[in-house]
Amino acid sequence: MDVAVELKKENILTNLNFQTKEEVLRFLANHLYEEGYVKEEYKKSIVEREHRYPTGLPSAGVNIAIPHTNHDLVNETTIAIGVLDKPVSFYSMEDSKTLLDIQIVIMLAIGEPKGQIEMLQRIVAIIQNEALTKKVLASDSTETIVALLEPALTENK
Repeated sequence: MDVAVELKKENILTNLNFQTKEEVLRFLANHLYEEGYVKEEYKKSIVEREHRYPTGLPSAGVNIAIPHTNHDLVNETTIAIGVLDKPVSFYSMEDSKTLLDIQIVIMLAIGEPKGQIEMLQRIVAIIQNEALTKKVLASDSTETIVALLEPALTENK
């Protein structure tokens, strides 16, 4: 299987300022809904799933959350990326009792049933690259962020 995803600059939202993970999730999910990528139910499902199955991941650079939900709520496969001005607390995927300060949120809208696993594997390469995550956080340019992340997210692995 090979998930095809195009990283679009209009789905990269920078300089975001929120107090809670729910605000971040609702904002990004609503963006995807308004752009036609997901069904309306996606917006509720993404928040509910985050409470049951946290998606925060620690990184040597910038901590990242990778919220996602059921493939059947997706109209067209894509990714939304939110870069936060200040960290928001998400629970860790590795230990659901541990809070992490998250500054990059990579919201997956993957329409293929097994596509999320493949995309999560690609995202691990980003998380493990401290210099890359710091460059993404420091950039205000959506074009620069696309150039930084597209190779890791779209290459055939």
